[in-house]
Amino acid sequence: MTPAPQSTAQSTGRPAEHILVCLSASPTNARIVRTAATMAGAFGGAFTALYVRTPAADRMPAADRARLEENTRLAKSLGAAVTTVYGDDVSVQIAEFARLAHVTRIVIGRSGAVRRHFFGAPTLPERLTESLPELEIHIIPDPDAADAYGLRKSILTRYVQPSLRDLGVTVLVLAAATGIGSGFAALHFTEANIITVYILGVLVTALLASSPVCSVISSLASVLAFNFFFTEPRLTLHAYEPGYPFTFAIMLIASLMTGTLAIRLKENARQSALAAFRTNLLLDTNRLLQQAGSDDEMLRITASQLRKLLERDIIVYPEAGRGLGPGQVFARPEGSGALFAEAPERAAAQWVFANKRRAGAGTGEQAQARGLYLAIRGSGTVYGVLGIDPGAAPLDPFEEGMLLSILGECALALENSRNARAKEEAAVRAKNEKLRADLLRTISHDLRTPLTSIAGNAGYLLSDWQKLDDETRTRAFGDIYDDALWLNSVVENLLSVTRLEEGRMNLHISDEVLDDIIEEALRHIDRHAAEHTVRVQPAEELLLVRADPTLLAQVVINLVNNAVKYTPPGSAITVSTRRQGQMAAVCVADDGPGIPDAHKPRIFEMFYTGDAPVADGRRSLGLGLGLCRSIVAAHGGALTLADNDPHGCVFTFTVPLGEVKVDA
Repeated sequence: MTPAPQSTAQSTGRPAEHILVCLSASPTNARIVRTAATMAGAFGGAFTALYVRTPAADRMPAADRARLEENTRLAKSLGAAVTTVYGDDVSVQIAEFARLAHVTRIVIGRSGAVRRHFFGAPTLPERLTESLPELEIHIIPDPDAADAYGLRKSILTRYVQPSLRDLGVTVLVLAAATGIGSGFAALHFTEANIITVYILGVLVTALLASSPVCSVISSLASVLAFNFFFTEPRLTLHAYEPGYPFTFAIMLIASLMTGTLAIRLKENARQSALAAFRTNLLLDTNRLLQQAGSDDEMLRITASQLRKLLERDIIVYPEAGRGLGPGQVFARPEGSGALFAEAPERAAAQWVFANKRRAGAGTGEQAQARGLYLAIRGSGTVYGVLGIDPGAAPLDPFEEGMLLSILGECALALENSRNARAKEEAAVRAKNEKLRADLLRTISHDLRTPLTSIAGNAGYLLSDWQKLDDETRTRAFGDIYDDALWLNSVVENLLSVTRLEEGRMNLHISDEVLDDIIEEALRHIDRHAAEHTVRVQPAEELLLVRADPTLLAQVVINLVNNAVKYTPPGSAITVSTRRQGQMAAVCVADDGPGIPDAHKPRIFEMFYTGDAPVADGRRSLGLGLGLCRSIVAAHGGALTLADNDPHGCVFTFTVPLGEVKVDA
């Protein structure tokens, strides 16, 4: 084939090609898979390999299972997306999948088995052609598998040798049916009632026995037992009534049909329960991964879920820089995980991490390793390596599909987690950059005024100090002093903010008298506080607090200076203390205009000054309140804002109380 059909499809607006190949344990299925891969490459379309898992798959011989796994790996290596579906009718499952997945071409093999007569069951290609008349079905001759595979499959998978338990169950059920039939006969019930009892016995046998052949044995034995015990002449296999052969034939057919339907229902119920369990496990894994708080927890959840699903020992190696960290083993209750302690196992895991491909048992890579190792990767990044102890039986296609699905869910969760952390870090960096930009902009704008004032007054004094009177010189000196103090306060706040952001704010905690800290702080407040009434209302009892006295004094200074700046001259500012449970509370209240409700949510943000006019026309960088909250929080307390009555505002912060130690 040539790429021409692809260009034709694109030019005519036809949908993209989707090639579907059917996987099986046939000896020549590999040739069919390669043919389908070549066709997918020629058409440039999607390539899917479908395996229909029937109830008989559990009884597949080891050789057929190994061949099926080889064909599955071959399909993956050729770029196919391997999918497993369940059902007892292969043609129906293929047709349904083809419709849902928008398949355009199907590639299947045709064995030498044909419909030998008109009433025979149609072959798989015939049923697919009838179900999907709109699709192109490419049938690859597969004559070699007619006798060697097809016949052996039907014999070994459908009519396996029953176990002693199954035979015992069959005999007991048949004996019970015969006993009940004898009771019916003694009560002169009709023979139809006895036949119904035997059919019920066949149904019970089909439900209790694991081998399908037991229902056939039960059907034949029921007919013979009915003839032997309940037809004239009794205790012989002869029958006087000419209609009895038809009765026996109908009874046999009904028994066989009942047993077959019961077996199908039991197998379908078991398959449905298995599929539901694994589906619930996959959903549960997704939910747990979404709730996980760290990468290590996600890896632990994945390994634990796979241990439950596969019932095998698991080891997971997390990513650690450019290599793998120590592995964590998740062993079954009866397992030990000793396999993973061997040196070749760690080397195989490292190879998988470096090459982003599976290795170990059954892969052809790192053949010295006995475990199977797969990379947990997404978008080209390997987040870890997961190892599986294959045990005696290799993974079947569905287990491998579930394994890859869970690993994909884990990789996606890890990728989302890292992306979320990267976004948070980017948001923090952006916030810090904004803070720095705001700081530079504010400093460049607001520091210019006091520096200009200091320089102007100093120059004025240097050039004309002899011509100035004492009052003018005193006022100029006072302005220089005020501006210098304001600049010093700003620098102290900036240094404190820098230490807080870098985590270098070391608290020198000691037991201090709260009133002494407040008294010391009030000695260093803005000299414009003299234009206000500043009162102190100490608590009735002596309060000892565990705090850094210098930083706590800075909080009081900032709060009082903030009240001085934003209230008109003559306003009252009250600093009060009280006990509040195991904390000491300090309140700084004023009777100024207060803070508008629109500004309250952001009042503690760094560099936020709002648009309220200040009472004395002085500047503010918006550092004081944000710094106060950070210092109080570092002590384990809280800083809050409330309205004063009838107007103004109240800032309250808390610090832990200290313990009075009395030396004996």
